[in-house]
Order: sequence, then structure tokens, then C-alpha cells
Amino acid sequence: MLREVPQLLLMTSSQPFVPSSPFSSSASHLKKSKFTYKHLSQLALASTACPLRVIAHVDLDAFYAQCEGVRLGIAEDQPLAVQQWQGLIAINYPARKFGLTRHITITEAKKLCPNLIMQHVATWREGDAKWAYHEDAFAHIATHKVSLDPYRLESRRILACIKDALPAPPVQRVEKASVDEVFLDLSAQVHAVLLERHPEISGPAPYDDPTERLPRPPTTALDWNTDAVVDLDIHETEDDDPDWDDIVMLIGSEIVRSVRAAIRDRLKYTCSAGIARNKMIAKLGSAHKKPNQQTIVRNRAVQQFMGGFKFTKIRNLGGKLGEDVVAKFGTEQVKDLLDVSLGQLKANLGDDTGSWVYEIIRGEDTSEVNSRTQIKSMLSAKSFRPTINCHDQAVKWLRIFAADIFTRLVEEGVLENKRRPRSINLHHRQGGQMRSRQAPIPSGKPIDESLLFEIAKNLLGQVIVDGRAWPCANLQLSVGGFEEGPTGNRGIGGFLLRGDEAKAMKHSLYDGDGHILNRSNTRPEKRPRSESGAIQRFLSRHGTNHGESDDNKLSMLTDLDKPKASSLLTVADLDEAHQISSHKGNGQLRCGDKKSPIEAQSRRNFQLETTSRTASPTTQTFFCKACDQSLPATGKEEHEDWHFAKSIATAERSSGTAKAPSASEPKAKNPMATRKLGPSRPAASQSASKRVEKGQSRLAFG
Repeated sequence: MLREVPQLLLMTSSQPFVPSSPFSSSASHLKKSKFTYKHLSQLALASTACPLRVIAHVDLDAFYAQCEGVRLGIAEDQPLAVQQWQGLIAINYPARKFGLTRHITITEAKKLCPNLIMQHVATWREGDAKWAYHEDAFAHIATHKVSLDPYRLESRRILACIKDALPAPPVQRVEKASVDEVFLDLSAQVHAVLLERHPEISGPAPYDDPTERLPRPPTTALDWNTDAVVDLDIHETEDDDPDWDDIVMLIGSEIVRSVRAAIRDRLKYTCSAGIARNKMIAKLGSAHKKPNQQTIVRNRAVQQFMGGFKFTKIRNLGGKLGEDVVAKFGTEQVKDLLDVSLGQLKANLGDDTGSWVYEIIRGEDTSEVNSRTQIKSMLSAKSFRPTINCHDQAVKWLRIFAADIFTRLVEEGVLENKRRPRSINLHHRQGGQMRSRQAPIPSGKPIDESLLFEIAKNLLGQVIVDGRAWPCANLQLSVGGFEEGPTGNRGIGGFLLRGDEAKAMKHSLYDGDGHILNRSNTRPEKRPRSESGAIQRFLSRHGTNHGESDDNKLSMLTDLDKPKASSLLTVADLDEAHQISSHKGNGQLRCGDKKSPIEAQSRRNFQLETTSRTASPTTQTFFCKACDQSLPATGKEEHEDWHFAKSIATAERSSGTAKAPSASEPKAKNPMATRKLGPSRPAASQSASKRVEKGQSRLAFG
């Protein structure tokens, strides 16, 4: 029996067994990307932690020299240098082939390149309303001031061209790093292009798990066009199939190539670029192949690329920190510093600095591309050779500084109130001492050249008063603290109508005879002023029907001086009751006096009033001895206050008719004066009620 069981099981299946997931020896089915769906979503958000991030750095080639070449219409292969006084500040690439550098003199440059064109920068001259190009500017260093405004203007045009070539924000992320370089975060734009070209990765992650790895790209070879592609690291080979980080770099290079072409076609400038996974590597890449080229540093080539650099060339490592690292480790090569452990770096440089250096030489940088392109301050300065020695000389330069800064403020939109600075600073150097003075710019005044000059002159006076102001070797004027102007405001002209609009409005307001339409000639009737005071309104309120609406109560309160046949207990009624009770020799008015017709009527009104309030058997009541009836408990406190107010009115009236006591007689106390008005009312004394403060008057009760 045991031997027949397997045979029986085999006979129950008529078809051969087929696996649910057929095994395939194909390598494409076995391999998956090392990147996940989470990394793909981070790319869309331009996250600094995304390994697929794409950053570009665009750098203008010999920018100052290009600006002068384009302005003068010089051929691109013509050697050209930009001159400032007796030195060179920019040399184009055709001139560099002759061995020219910025550290040689003008005489040496002419010897090396006889056909060299030297163009002096624009300068400010005293009395000029604007900077200009002066042929003899190099001979007037003592009376002219350098102006870099032409290059700033061209920089703005280039930045606008770059933005026009990219999608609108928030996809567009552009950071102006300096007058001739720009950072671009292309991650979000690359993500959109990537999903268009590869829809197989556009869907949700399998099992809704973002840590699932992406499928490998279907492409086995990439066309980098004419770009300079950095060689891969030693352990990497070009035979390996590309991954998604290579694909996004390829898309980024295409975008940058189109941006550079737009600058070239529209403005005639050439620029170089670097494309990498962060800002630091991208900046090194843009300087790798110049001019007019772009370099791609793939993730698999970072170590190979970084190893050939001096770490003093890396951003933020070229100053004192770089010198400190060189002194402590005896090298300035990145490849040598890679052998230093993290512990050694921390021990010599500190925990934070050591960790940062350890990451940065390995190509790790998480700094963000900041889209802010607006300036924070403006500076106009002059170093004097020879020095200046009097107040009049300094004032002449301050006038030039003010004109220089105001011209740039106009470009920032100060006349349209788009942006304006809040403070102005003056820096004065005498010998080795630098002194500064600051003043606010009045917010209520429009900014112009004369306002800046007057404030600067006052600041200079403060420096001179302190003493030892001459000779002066350097003078600087700056403005800062920029703030955005108010938006949506209109001048008075914006509220006025002109032309056809004014005529149409006039016809809609007047008829054919010139009379105003839809306007009554009768003046509205004024409501008579009530002569009754607060106490009268308070006393009369208790005679109203609690079931009436608020409008009816208001009407009754405003018409207290009108005689009514209703049950309102007014001050006039109290007067009549007082007179009746006085004839009977009674000095006080009692609420329960049956012989007073007014009070009898008031009592009947209270009974009628409380009938509706006590109709419900569930309503809690209290018994008022003065009224000799039950009233709702909810109005107990207010009812007692009413009795108390009426007693005060009676007491005041009695005191006016009684004989004034002599000085020897003791003053009788009012027994009602010590009674509280309620749980929150303080007790009042007779002296307090009779004392009249300065500027006050006693109310006439009745």
C-alpha cells in the first residue's frame, strides 16, 4: 500500500509542472538598479540628500574681457586685455596663448603680444552724472574712480537669459554666485524629462514600498555628444551598463548645453559648465575644460576626478583653513589626504571641521542652491595713492560715491519703491586704523543722490571730530539693510477718473438739467435727545415687560419723557408718591403703602409682569417682602438692586428738603449706604456719595 501512494499522486496531474516564475538566464532580469523609488521621489523634490541629484555650474569665459570685446565689436580671435590703472584685470583666451597673465605689467604684455588691445575700465570723474570710458583714465588715478557697472549690467542680462531658457519656478532653481558664475539645480526638471523618456518607472513602487529598487535602464550605451566626460574610478569600467545616475547626468548635460547655446545666440558670450551631483564638484568641473566647453563628472568618476586636485582649490579650503591643513599634514593634494583617517582629522582640526574636511575631499557636499538673487548691500570705495589730506578732497570723493551708489539703486528699483536700503555706512582708514560710522536713511523721504551725499558728509564730519583723520588712505561708502517696498499701493492719481471714464461717471450722476440723480432733498429727521439720565433709565427698565423684544425695550427707554398710560414707574411717579406720603408725615416711601395710588398701580403692574414669568410650575421663585409677592429667582439680584436704587433716590430727595444739621450735631448715617448692590458691588458710604470731585456734577434724581 505504501508503494502505491506515489503512483496515485502522480496520476492525478495530467500536465507537467511549470514554475510560476520561469527561470531565465538573462542578466537583465537578474540585475536591478542600486537606486530606489524613494531616490526617484527625492529627485523630484530636489533634495540635497538625493544620490541622483543634478547640479550645474555655469562660468563665463574671461568675463570682463568678453564684455569689452562684445561692446567694441572685436573679433573673438583678437587678443584683448582689460586695464585698470597700470595693471591688467582680465585677459581673453587668444591673448593667453602668448603667455600673458594678470601679474605682468603693461610694458611686458606689449612685448609678449604686440597686437594686444588694452581697454581701460570705465571710471567716474568728479562732476560727471554717469560713469564713462575715458582714454586717458590710466593717467588720472588720483582724480578718477573705477566703475564696474558695465559688467554688472551685462551680468544681469545673462542671468535673465538663463532663466528664460529654463522652466518657471519652482522647477527653476538658479543661484547667482558672482558677477560671472551661476549655479543651477536641475533635479526637478531632469525628473520630469526622465519620466517622459522612461515611463516604466513612472508608476508607484511595487507593494507600495519606496525602498524597492528600480529596474535597470534599458540603455547599454550613452551618447555624451561633445562633452568632456571624466574618466571612471579605478575599480569601474566602461563595460558596465549605465545606471540611473548616469541617465540623469546625460539629461542634465543636454539642458546645460541648451542654456549655453541661448547665451551664445542672444548675447554673443561663451561660457563653460560643470555637471555633477553637488555644487562643489560642479564648480571644479566648470574650470576643468575651458573655454566654451562643459564637463560631466559622473558619480562613478568622483574619486578619480578629485584625486588630481589640490584641496586648496576646493571652495572654503583655500584660506586659513587650507593653510592649517597643509601645515599639519604636510601635503596639499587630495589623494594624499584621503589616506588620513577621520580620527586623525578630528584630533588635529576639531570634530566639526575634521568631519567636514573628511567628507568634502571625498566629494560629499549637501549645500543647497539658493534661488535668492537679490543683493544685500552696495559698496563704493577708493584707495588713495597718494593719500588725501583735507576735508574738501574727501567730500569730492563722497559725491562720486553717492552718484555711483544711486545709479545702482535705480537699477534695483528704488525709484519705483521696489527695494530700498535702510542704512548707510562710512568707512575711513587712516594709517592702520579703520573707523566706521553708520546712520539710518529716513524712510519718509525719497532716496536720491543728494540725500545720500548729505548723510555721507555728516558721517565724515563725525569721523573728523574724533580726530586723527588725515592723511586718509581709503574711503568707503556703502548702503545695506535692503527691504522690499510695499505692494498694491496707489498714488492719489489712481483713485481719480480721467477722460471718457470721468465723462461716463458724470452722466450717470446728473440728469439733463444738471441735477444730481437719486438724491433726496429732504434732510433726515433727527431723533430727539433723551433728557433722562442713567438712573431714570435703570428705574424705568423694571416696569417693562420681560417678554418684549429688545427693539421694544429700546423704544421705551428712548421715550421716557413722554407720558404713557402704561405701567412704567418713572421718576415723576416717584415725585407724586413722595408728595402724597409727605402730607401724611411719612419721611420714606414704602413699596407696600396701600394709600399711594401710584405705588398701587406699580404693584399691580409687577403682579401682571410676574404672572407670565411664574406660569411655568418648574420655575424657581423667591418672596419679596417689600412687594409682598413671589418673583422668579433668576431676577432676584436685579430686583433687589431696583429696591436699593429707589431707596437712594428717596434718601437724596429727603436730604434736600430736611434742615441742614448744625456743626455740633453728629451726622446721622444712612442705613442704606452700607448695603451692597450685589455680590460684585462695593459698599458706598454717605460721605462718598455726597463728595463731588473736581470737574464732576451731581446727578438730579427726579
